[in-house]
Amino acid sequence: MSEYLPEGKRIKTTENQQILRSPRLLREAMHSRKILEARAALCDASHNLCVDLGGMRGMIPREEGALGMKDGTVRDIAVISRVNRPVCFTVTDIFEDGGEPFALLSRANAQRLCMENYISHLRRGDVVDARVTHLENFGAFADIGCGIAALLPIDAISVSRIEHPKERFSVGMDIRAIIKSIENGRISLSHKELLGTWEENAAGFSPGETVTGIVRSVENYGAFVELSPNLAGLAETKEGVRVGQQASVYIKSIIPEKMKIKLIIIDTFDGRNHPVQPVYYHDEGHISRFLYSPEGCAKVVESVFD
Repeated sequence: MSEYLPEGKRIKTTENQQILRSPRLLREAMHSRKILEARAALCDASHNLCVDLGGMRGMIPREEGALGMKDGTVRDIAVISRVNRPVCFTVTDIFEDGGEPFALLSRANAQRLCMENYISHLRRGDVVDARVTHLENFGAFADIGCGIAALLPIDAISVSRIEHPKERFSVGMDIRAIIKSIENGRISLSHKELLGTWEENAAGFSPGETVTGIVRSVENYGAFVELSPNLAGLAETKEGVRVGQQASVYIKSIIPEKMKIKLIIIDTFDGRNHPVQPVYYHDEGHISRFLYSPEGCAKVVESVFD
């Protein structure tokens, strides 16, 4: 298992739980600067995080709550928002407090180790594990290691356009993503390249089938209906069709050389579209170039990372 996981992925592991229950193993972890994880029970008035270690009490002082807290480049919300959530840390000291063992912890140290030994070595095109932490209109933020967040812009989530990231993701969802850029310490991700090419997605459909989809846009010449996150077809105009509706569509034809799927809307109905776990077509650790469009198609759609 990697040492630099998104927060929440380590807390229930056997090794982590064994160390937290043993004062001896905690001391060994302190000397080796091993990254551990536990739940933050509360944040006191001074914005110190009190952490439930199970075997003893622990605290992350405010300035150790995240990289950037000491110099003011990170706001206190970065600490406050961790209450009742897993936090990663290294143990910096263990001493007696009122006759009971007490541990001083540092989340900032864990993040510093993650930056130095993992994130600083990432390059454009590297595929990483991530956990969605919060959603905004413009994109999703994801933890790529030890609580260090990266932005996944909305237009990089899938080829099929969406109005809000909540249509694809939910907070806490584990995903994979591609390093799109690292500039001035800010990390940008992409996701759509992992969801398959046009041909890979189209292979799951055949002319003559009637399938389900989601109406993504309505134009005067027809409606675009999403068949999968990386595949949409154009349906003939039908009165009353609205963006966001679920649709039953008949597949008239699939034309790879034009990268087109022609549809007929059979019926539409209102319904909430719940995000589902993404299906990934590629499991390699690095992508140099992603060609979405079919070979020989007049329109070339690709992403180049190297």
